[in-house]
Amino acid sequence: MFDLILRNANLPDGRKGQDIAISAGKIAEIAPHIQATAREEIDATGRLASPPFVDPHFHMDATLSLGLPRMNRSGTLLEGIALWGELRPTLTIDALVDRALRYCDLAVTQGLLAIRSHVDTSDPKLTTVEAMLEVKQKVKPYIDLQLVAFPQDGYYRTPTGAQSLTRALDMGVDIVGGIPHFERTMAEGQASVEALCRLAADRGLPVDMHCDETDDPNSRHVETLAQQTIRHGLQGRVAGSHLTSMHSMDNYYVSKLIPLIAESQMNVIPNPLINIMLQGRHDSYPKRRGMTRVPELMQAGINVSFGHDCVMDPWYAMGSGDMLEVGHMAIHSAQMSSLEDKTKIFNALTINSAKTMGLENYGLEKGRNADLILLQARDPAEALRLKATKLLVIKAGKIIARTAPRIGALFLEGRPSEIDPALGFAPDY
Repeated sequence: MFDLILRNANLPDGRKGQDIAISAGKIAEIAPHIQATAREEIDATGRLASPPFVDPHFHMDATLSLGLPRMNRSGTLLEGIALWGELRPTLTIDALVDRALRYCDLAVTQGLLAIRSHVDTSDPKLTTVEAMLEVKQKVKPYIDLQLVAFPQDGYYRTPTGAQSLTRALDMGVDIVGGIPHFERTMAEGQASVEALCRLAADRGLPVDMHCDETDDPNSRHVETLAQQTIRHGLQGRVAGSHLTSMHSMDNYYVSKLIPLIAESQMNVIPNPLINIMLQGRHDSYPKRRGMTRVPELMQAGINVSFGHDCVMDPWYAMGSGDMLEVGHMAIHSAQMSSLEDKTKIFNALTINSAKTMGLENYGLEKGRNADLILLQARDPAEALRLKATKLLVIKAGKIIARTAPRIGALFLEGRPSEIDPALGFAPDY
């Protein structure tokens, strides 16, 4: 007698008609036609069962603050930073916690059960850090929340930047962050990367830096980050987020850079929605896309995962907490349109991101945590095309969110009365 059996599900690796048996919060068995009973059985009807979505790059302290104190008129990264600087002195722990918890509620309904959030440490009061540490404890039963000490205004550029970041780590923040391209000079940016990697090595912590989030092809701090990763033995524990300058670099330099990143075993986190929105703002035409070289990085064997980055904050007025929206944009901006490409992009929202975050017991395998979602789609390609509804969200074997399938009612003589967008439209691949 199992606790739950999800029957007749398709899996992201292409297996079809699989039953998933769950017991004591773990996956007990995955096989076709499991001959057993359970306290609850659910027919997946050939829908896609997946491990939950993972967002390895987000800003939970800023989420849902859109319009405070005003809107970003230029739509640029720099105006967003300036707006956040205006808002920061007015922030309270209660307001920060309330907005973050409301976002987490939304995230759960979207099948998003692990998030890495950068937390601004520029204000020495560290109100944001106190608030996000509280949120981390509150959501612990249902969301794996990691926190990055992020010196938004610069590690050296801010007078108390170094001290405030160290205090945030002392308070319990998990990961060392940075923003070298926002330091006053390239030299100070390089120095910040070196100092922050040394700090992480001394404390035994991971590193996740906003790196080269600019259209400037001469912003090459990722090279220093890779070199410092190797120097300090941080392989597998470092992530470079954004890396948008790589979009504008010359091909010869990139042909040397990508092998260095691969050697360092660095994780790379593009943020398609925000990269496309914020980059290329100084271009007339042609306009650059601004997203890093995703296909080339993947081809080199580098672990690429995608982040949502922002939802309704000074940098991005849109967003829904839906990682399939992120993947949908990645397909277009990276021009990855084949079935194989779409599977890679789906993996970048799930297993690749779980690897970036170092999540344990993640994935649809026997003995791992019974954390999974059921999507109104039959495979990863269809899930991305439709930005599919998350029918069920299961955490530790228990259903924690349920959404009705998207079904359209049709009132046309001689035509079907109901339309399921996930059935009968795509070819049988």
